[in-house]
Amino acid sequence: MQEANENQAIKSENKIQIKKHVKKSRVIPGFHLTLGITVVMLSLIVLIPLASVMVYSLKLSPHEMFELITKKNVMNAFITSISCSFLAALINCVFGLIIAWVLVKYDFPGKKLLDGFIELPFALPTAVAGITLSKLYSETGLLGKPLMALGIKVNYTKLGLIIALIFIGIPFVVRNVQPVLEKMDSQYEEAAYILGATPSRTFFKVILPELRPALLTGFGLAFARGIGEYGSVIYISGNSAKEHTQVISYVIMQKLSYIDYESATVIALAMLIISFLLLLFINIIQVKQAQRINIL
Repeated sequence: MQEANENQAIKSENKIQIKKHVKKSRVIPGFHLTLGITVVMLSLIVLIPLASVMVYSLKLSPHEMFELITKKNVMNAFITSISCSFLAALINCVFGLIIAWVLVKYDFPGKKLLDGFIELPFALPTAVAGITLSKLYSETGLLGKPLMALGIKVNYTKLGLIIALIFIGIPFVVRNVQPVLEKMDSQYEEAAYILGATPSRTFFKVILPELRPALLTGFGLAFARGIGEYGSVIYISGNSAKEHTQVISYVIMQKLSYIDYESATVIALAMLIISFLLLLFINIIQVKQAQRINIL
């Protein structure tokens, strides 16, 4: 008995020493060095550019900043960007969930190819996407011509804006929902069916609550990307102040072309605040989801 206790004590001591050794051994050695590199890179890439936006914006007084933001064309551009991005993100939540469901739940020829195409908007230059969509939905385009026959105009309208934003935003929803579906235990569905639940009730009461955090995260990312989008919407929107198809990124480019850096940075600061709030919203969702997983 005494020998067993001594052996156990020796094993415990060895485990402690191993843990200490593993803790001291790092793949990238030098905490101070790696921390310094991290701070420098973060400063050069993120903090200094954001600080420059603040510096240029503060050259104007609060009253001048307010007058600039509340100008009719700027307000219309904000409303257009936010409303179209919001609608596109909502549509992406619906169709992104369907695409992710098909990719996870079914096997069919060309599945891997389709899965790869989902990330095409990430790899494709946004200007190329904008030109392609503009040509496709023009009055003589492959899709635009039959739509025009039905009385639906896409190019140079808010509908065209929404279509372009759906194109660039749908990968965010699919890639956030897909891993959750893959890890979801099918026993929950089976238990619901055994208890007499219909397929629709099982989806809304069992599956959707598990997917809600991922859907909200995908929605927030697609929404944030859509608000600041430029290349893919600049050609299909028409940029008409009269038709309210100017996006806020186009207004910033206008200000820059007129060498009005202060005005451009004030609008950029407003967009920065909106993006920060969206990222805060996404982080809160992720924290709540992590807490929920730990409780379960």
